[in-house]
Amino acid sequence: MKRSSILAALLLAAAAAQAGAPQQKGQAPGWYRMMLGDIEVTALSDGTVGLHVEKLLTGTTPKKVESALARWRLATPVETSVNGYLVNTGSKLVLVDAGAGGLFGPTLGKLVAHLKAAGYQPEQVDEVYITHMHPDHVGGLVADGKIVFPNATVRADQRDADFWLSQANLDAAPKDAKGFFQGAMASLKPYIDAGRFKAIESDGELVPGVSSVATHGHTKGHRNYVVESRGQKLVLWGDLMHVAAVQFATPAVTIQFDTDSKAALAQRRKAFAAAARGGYWVGASHLSFPGLGHLATQGAGYQFQPANYTALNP
Repeated sequence: MKRSSILAALLLAAAAAQAGAPQQKGQAPGWYRMMLGDIEVTALSDGTVGLHVEKLLTGTTPKKVESALARWRLATPVETSVNGYLVNTGSKLVLVDAGAGGLFGPTLGKLVAHLKAAGYQPEQVDEVYITHMHPDHVGGLVADGKIVFPNATVRADQRDADFWLSQANLDAAPKDAKGFFQGAMASLKPYIDAGRFKAIESDGELVPGVSSVATHGHTKGHRNYVVESRGQKLVLWGDLMHVAAVQFATPAVTIQFDTDSKAALAQRRKAFAAAARGGYWVGASHLSFPGLGHLATQGAGYQFQPANYTALNP
């Protein structure tokens, strides 16, 4: 081989050796686990969705929203988490909210895959508790029109069922709101037909260690779910709040998705004050994943203190 050919081959080999590995463009499976007394809680990511919150938040102005976001190095559209929570009491496996399924586009619908990555199967879920029947909370109940959690009883507030599952309300809804009703109907109907839907009519314990509390406002039947074990407490807020960078500092800010913004605001103020005073865990559907932490007062508002990462639970 000629010297020039050898040199060229060496140069090509050197260039190949220096070429970077291809970027993988992904995250680890979206689950995070913690212990609450004797109860295991696993946060499950359904994915994220970009929201133009400067247009969606009410009781404020776009300029104020953008200024609040900038303090957290955020810009619109804000990449917004959609979270569900899997609660293993030892005797029951309970899922709180099922994610969007196929109702919100390709960046969501990952909750079941992450549930499996966390070591569970959909068939093992005994109960599914829905905070409210907006599409990003119920869409994951079905896939291609079929039940995803075949052994589970699905539970949600009677008022939400009466509102979102009503054909008369669907017919009367504005065109841009009809999808909310259609999504709820498509997601719940297979469970209703199978006798696996049971409405919640009052506050109280649903299974040992997990209870339900009405927080009507964001929707007519919005509910929180409370997990308690060995003196520890976690309150799952659903959609009592949406944009941490704005609403913790200024709880009076509401959102267009609220059915009754005045009632939703009252529930948020009550929940924030109680969490800060009680020092217990909170979790929310749209807090940055895993969405678990504590609340502390800060001036006229609040500061969210995210869960400290734990690699191994006792």
